[in-house]
Amino acid sequence: MYRGDQIEAGATSDVFAAPKRPYTRALLSAVPQLGSAGEGGPRPFPIIDMETGLALPVPSRADTVDTSGPPLLEVEKLSGRFEIRSPYTRMVQARVHAVENVSFSLARGETLAIVGESGCGKSTTGRLLAGLNSPHSGSIRINGNEVKSFRRADLSRQVQMIFQDPFASLNPRLTVENAIAEPLLIHGLETPRNARKLARDLLGEVGLSADMGSRYPHEFSGGQRQRICIARALALEPGLIIADEAVSALDVSVKAQVVNLMLDLQERLKLGFLFISHDMAVVERISHRVAVMYLGEIVETGPREAVFSNPQHPYTRRLLSAVPVPDPSRRRLRRKLTIGELKSPIRNKDFNPPARTYQEVSPGHVVQVWSGDWS
Repeated sequence: MYRGDQIEAGATSDVFAAPKRPYTRALLSAVPQLGSAGEGGPRPFPIIDMETGLALPVPSRADTVDTSGPPLLEVEKLSGRFEIRSPYTRMVQARVHAVENVSFSLARGETLAIVGESGCGKSTTGRLLAGLNSPHSGSIRINGNEVKSFRRADLSRQVQMIFQDPFASLNPRLTVENAIAEPLLIHGLETPRNARKLARDLLGEVGLSADMGSRYPHEFSGGQRQRICIARALALEPGLIIADEAVSALDVSVKAQVVNLMLDLQERLKLGFLFISHDMAVVERISHRVAVMYLGEIVETGPREAVFSNPQHPYTRRLLSAVPVPDPSRRRLRRKLTIGELKSPIRNKDFNPPARTYQEVSPGHVVQVWSGDWS
């Protein structure tokens, strides 16, 4: 369907193999496929015009990683736990070990993707870095400065977060112009008049027109609302943006556009992105490096190409083998997948996590040494 009309119909195999209408071809071309990124750094998605079916030019992308000076973000032995208390005595009975002994760094202009299935601790890691949850232990440094020494206002000017659901992220009572201007006013950085002007400028930065600022969130599509959330995240000029499943709720064509927008903003503003996702095909497109999480721990990390082409940890191989392939001809192909739920991260209150060892299998590609019962 396109603009309310049915424009093409047929057997699934025929539509996928030989789409007739430009919009159908554009829609299928936007589906991210594992292995399409090639070598080198992040690659924008190819975009096909919905009306003509012709490929639009994809601008070349310069290397954005800046390793001069201290890293933008340094995380060392970070842990996040949540107490489970008795409903009667309020005594601690157990703890959820959501994040355990996580360490990594991020340079300016670099994208580190954290991948893993639901419940592995990806989002909790992002919330710990943004100051939305308090860490149990560990160190977080931004531009070489310990986050513990930051005031809350100072941290929010350094780190901003983009959430999965753009509609829930926006106040339905505020126009989008006021929603984008709100951080500037809360921090006392601009007068109301200047803040609204900057909000209109930011709408232009993310590909929306300035006159849309007078509208309310419900008047926009999902992709447009996510662009608005990106504009709001840019308002305080942070160096680090944490994107928590920022494109997973969008349809394939809009997802490609938003990913390309993020890459464009990174190139122009030298932003560091922590990209949290379970979509491996999107991760392959957007990331410089990848960290794989399992039960709150990073089990493998390294350059994107090394992790995807030569996965070492059994869990990384399991994730990659489970990526769906948009090809009807392979519908009946049975893949050898490990079926099972993620184990519970709930531990006894006196539990001490075991010491882990890691080995470097290639430059920058590090994997956790596992035993036979890793899963």
